[in-house]
Amino acid sequence: MTSPAVSSRDLPHPVRDEIRLEGVLHALSDPMRLRIVRELAAASGELSCSHFDLPVTKSTTTHHFRVLRESGVIRQVYRGTAKMNGLRRDDLDELFPGLMDALLDAAGRQAVRGG
Repeated sequence: MTSPAVSSRDLPHPVRDEIRLEGVLHALSDPMRLRIVRELAAASGELSCSHFDLPVTKSTTTHHFRVLRESGVIRQVYRGTAKMNGLRRDDLDELFPGLMDALLDAAGRQAVRGG
């Protein structure tokens, strides 16, 4: 039996056991990446890259999404021509119980303070 061909549009993601706390914390240490994660956490489903209106260049935005994906914080998949993004909440909650809730709560409180 042969395995299915891998599309050039398949994006590499770490499996759950490869997700490391230090990688997640590094990914979330950047204000733009934290903003992306907050928007994804508030969404009811996946959001396309074009949904995000970040005050950075397109190449910098691409870099931020790659860091989030490679750290295991988000999953990216192509749906037609759109690259869709979803928070890997189940994986993160299983590995680090309470971490995402605490980080999102703290980020929300900081945003209210104007930080």
